[in-house]
Amino acid sequence: MLINTPVTVALAIIALWLGYQINRRVAVLHRYNIPPAVSGGLPISALMALTEWASGLEIRFDLQLRDLLLITFFSTIGLSARLRQMLEGGKALGIMLGLAVAFLLFQNLTGTLLALIAGESPLVGLIGGSISLAGGHGTAITWGQLFETHFNLENASSMGMTFATAGLIAGGLIGGPIGAFLIKRNHLSSTLESPGLPHVETGQKVTYLIELNSLLTAILLITLCFTLGAAVYDWVAGLGIRLPAFLTAMFLGILLTNGLEALKVKLDHRPIQLVGDMSLQLFLGMSLISLPLLSLQGALGLISAVMVVQAIVIAVFTIWVIFPLLGRDYDAACISAGFIGMGLGATPVGIANMDALTNRFGPSPKAYLVIPLLGAFFIDIANAALVQTLLGLGYFTQ
Repeated sequence: MLINTPVTVALAIIALWLGYQINRRVAVLHRYNIPPAVSGGLPISALMALTEWASGLEIRFDLQLRDLLLITFFSTIGLSARLRQMLEGGKALGIMLGLAVAFLLFQNLTGTLLALIAGESPLVGLIGGSISLAGGHGTAITWGQLFETHFNLENASSMGMTFATAGLIAGGLIGGPIGAFLIKRNHLSSTLESPGLPHVETGQKVTYLIELNSLLTAILLITLCFTLGAAVYDWVAGLGIRLPAFLTAMFLGILLTNGLEALKVKLDHRPIQLVGDMSLQLFLGMSLISLPLLSLQGALGLISAVMVVQAIVIAVFTIWVIFPLLGRDYDAACISAGFIGMGLGATPVGIANMDALTNRFGPSPKAYLVIPLLGAFFIDIANAALVQTLLGLGYFTQ
């Protein structure tokens, strides 16, 4: 049973609305910065799983619009990036790249040890390590099929999808709380003011004032980003270079905004921020409601044990290694929250964690440059190289 795009969008909006209502009424969720898409999307996803179980139908969602929303969001990230901020983020990106490689090794060693304790093949440890967690669903399917074909590991693909789904949930649940903990414990705050939209407050109601010309200009620039970005994507793909589609759109946004600034063209960034926030929230809502929770039931015991230990490993690594080496400042705390979401789930989960923090504590442009670049390009290369190296040792394929 395929749920079409209009219904998918409607369910995503309902999930977001539900998440905001739940977070508003459940103080612990608001206090620990659980993204509304998580707190509202999981109940909808659970309802879908219950419907599948009761009816025997396989429910799938049309997610083509979701991919465009992700590209739109990263276009707004590019349009909000100043050259000075990018240069400042270069050092943090270099540090994070080295730390990410080290963490991938820890993640795989943890998964392998748990697999051996459970009497499973060490290949299961790689699937319960960086392949499914840092790699996400796409990487899990790719390596899972290879393990099934070449190493006769049964159900490796479905196992990888299950771990990736569990990691997506875990990354959204613990990233925000740990980021908030680091901010509060170290008395940190943003050094920048959020641009904010002009608004009028009447009682408990807030009415935002949006100037139509500025909004249309923002939409035009965003459209240019993903249109020209698609052309650049096709061009580099023709050269044999594979990049995520949203990365080229973000780079186009960086070129556009800094080019306009060099030409002394004044650009109102507030409507851009509004479109970016809406795109990200809808993307996350669609992602969370479409999680295949029913697939988790097959290996719930092993998955639960692995995810608890992996969550502890990434939390310890983030608090005691990443945060100190990045400088113990506000940007380091936001990057830490993003890294947890990315390291257990996917880059958008990391963005959601950072979004929950910055909405409450203030902006962090550096975090929004470091995590997308790390998650979109560098981490996949490092992950593939590390897994290939481990397989080449011979121990995992005996």
